[in-house]
Amino acid sequence: MAKLRITDLARMAGVSVQQVRNYVELGVLPPVERTASGYRLFTETHAEALLIVRQLAEGHGWERTRVIMRAVHAGDLETVLKTVDASHAELSRERADIARVLGAFETVGTPPVVPRQRRPLRIGEVADAVGVRTPVLRVWEQRGLLRPEREHSTGYRVYGPAELRKAEVVALLRRGNYPFPTVRAVLDELGPQGRPERVRAELAKREQELNRRSLRRLRASAALSAYLDH
Repeated sequence: MAKLRITDLARMAGVSVQQVRNYVELGVLPPVERTASGYRLFTETHAEALLIVRQLAEGHGWERTRVIMRAVHAGDLETVLKTVDASHAELSRERADIARVLGAFETVGTPPVVPRQRRPLRIGEVADAVGVRTPVLRVWEQRGLLRPEREHSTGYRVYGPAELRKAEVVALLRRGNYPFPTVRAVLDELGPQGRPERVRAELAKREQELNRRSLRRLRASAALSAYLDH
């Protein structure tokens, strides 16, 4: 197999020589032989791995790429598959979040139909339901995004169905990196005087971005599969 210099490899992949060195040190490229004088010797396999690294980083993110490629070169297929599966599942959860919030628009402005035995939720239960920590809910309350009531006997925060629905919306938008002013505007649109169509448009944009991310992730996974076959 033809030997390549580090400058050749960097030029082929469109990265710097130092970046190639970094990838070697991080273990995302296969082990590298050295000459008697200490120079690294690369092959076409390294060139292929470098291209895969860049594609994986674009599709799955750098942290997952590092885990995946180190596991590949360690022969740890289970970690490779678990990491890729978790990455794709993340997008699936985001799609479910969007669908849930869009579905909630149908009942916005009308009293929720709740079984009689249903009780308001405490802050820990709401945190678990929307996937955040309890201090985050307190921050949202401080910013006026949530307005939980208080139990008369204990003083604990309690959230009725409407506040839980608002917490779900806030959690979804914050995961999408929307700033607080935008979140506030979205919540206003969910009220009786709001325009849910504006919120639907914002979520439609996010869904389109999700589709683009999903395609990049899919292409990266396909490239990884081909690399594993080699």
